[in-house]
Amino acid sequence: MSVLNNYIIIKNQVSSLSNNTKIIVVTKTFDIDIINPIIAHGHIHFGENKVQEAIRKWQPIIDQYPNLKLHLIGHLQSNKVREAVKTFDYIHSLSSEKLANKLINEEHLIKKKLKYFIQINLTNSKDRIGIRPDEATNFIQYCINDLKLQIIGLMCIPSINEHPNYSFSQLKKIADKNNLNELSIGMSNDYLIAIKYGSTYIRIGSRIFGDRKKSQ
Repeated sequence: MSVLNNYIIIKNQVSSLSNNTKIIVVTKTFDIDIINPIIAHGHIHFGENKVQEAIRKWQPIIDQYPNLKLHLIGHLQSNKVREAVKTFDYIHSLSSEKLANKLINEEHLIKKKLKYFIQINLTNSKDRIGIRPDEATNFIQYCINDLKLQIIGLMCIPSINEHPNYSFSQLKKIADKNNLNELSIGMSNDYLIAIKYGSTYIRIGSRIFGDRKKSQ
């Protein structure tokens, strides 16, 4: 089936399960001509993993579609903050105090407000990026009250070695405790489970586009 048909099937499936879940169509490694049918259909939320790829792909057409919302769903390096703030509307991977401070400084410089998800590390793995659960409340309050960042919710990536139920349920508890209504959880392999846990943004790529090209 075509990319557009795949998208419509998932959109209808998600709509039948939730009125609150938005689909972020993850377009990393795919060229804009492959994505265009979904844009023309009226979809507005698109996700990229890398800042430079997003700039190269989306800047030439963003003026034609002013309603488009670009989401950075991959890890944000501190040296890419300036370009990220200029390019994206949402960042799903706010994961440190250093990064938070750089983001608010850049917002002030270019007078632009973004929406943020704080990435929580629920895997107890030192090589995973994110805020530890026992530090989450203090970090959330610091970002909201001290820095005045627009924190709308939380994000996590479950371990590939365990069922996502644990991570999704724990993230929901942390969000509820801190009065955050948005959850960025669920990808092509587990988005139906994520919706059951209240996901408001699911990140779907391969179920729409098929196998990815090598990363650019």
